[in-house]
Amino acid sequence: MLIRITLIIAIIGGLAVGVLNFVQVKDKITTTINDRDQFHKERDQEKTDKMKAQKELATTKSTLDKTTARLTATTAERDTAVQKADDESKRAQALDDTLKKTQGERDTAQNEVAAWRGLGIPYDTIKATLAKLKTVTEERDILATERKVLVAANNRLQNKLDGLLNPEHEVKLPEGLKGKVLVTDPRYDFVVLDIGQNQGVLESGRLLVNHNGKLVAKIEVKSVQADRCIANVMPGWNFGDIMEGDQVLY
Repeated sequence: MLIRITLIIAIIGGLAVGVLNFVQVKDKITTTINDRDQFHKERDQEKTDKMKAQKELATTKSTLDKTTARLTATTAERDTAVQKADDESKRAQALDDTLKKTQGERDTAQNEVAAWRGLGIPYDTIKATLAKLKTVTEERDILATERKVLVAANNRLQNKLDGLLNPEHEVKLPEGLKGKVLVTDPRYDFVVLDIGQNQGVLESGRLLVNHNGKLVAKIEVKSVQADRCIANVMPGWNFGDIMEGDQVLY
């Protein structure tokens, strides 16, 4: 009987130990599963973050490549315009020297005509000299006009280049530049001015709008034509209504 009781106690003890071990193993299994799920979640999040970072890197690289290409193209255009303007300046200087020389020859010829008319100096000589003077004068005026156009083009290209190199770059306009508002659109905050490329206006240039002696806005040029330009009212710089006829100045 004692042996049977002892055997029963041993069996009950073994079952208790088995149950305890099962509970402990189950806890470990649950913990392991949770750790595995958390690891997978973190790994998936890392993969997502990595893909997002790679996409942002590709976008940034594409933008950088485009900006670099634009900068290279603008620099090349600027250099070409500068070289052409320099060549035209040299040609204009050469023509100016020729003009001065021809004017000297003309003055000399006129003096000789007055002094030697009685000696029979040919009229054709005087006529040819005057014709040459007229031709050289016309060529010089044409070159001066071309040079003015090239200088304006160079200023525009330099403005673009400076804007690409430094987004905070402030565009310089001619000192004392003035104009008037031709058209105003308060709904879209833009105005049309009566000054343009011929007056030295450049894109991104900024001017002040004056109404009866009072500052009402600051505007930034967005589009330039020969004698017109379109400008937008800058955010935070609208102090009153802009009217047609208001003065703008730099």
